[in-house]
Amino acid sequence: MPLVTVLLVLIIVGVLLWLINTYIPMDSKIKNIFNIVVVIFVIIWLLKVFGIFDNLMNVHV
Repeated sequence: MPLVTVLLVLIIVGVLLWLINTYIPMDSKIKNIFNIVVVIFVIIWLLKVFGIFDNLMNVHV
């Protein structure tokens, strides 16, 4: 996946998260949980895009 596409997706996710946090009235606890879930999904997606997630799955303890 090209780096420009990754940056574009990160910008879109960031803007959508900002819009949701700014314009949708929610309790701050729910908003924090929502933000954490979105950030975790984005981190996992980035790990998969760069192939690091597959390498982590092959580690045997």
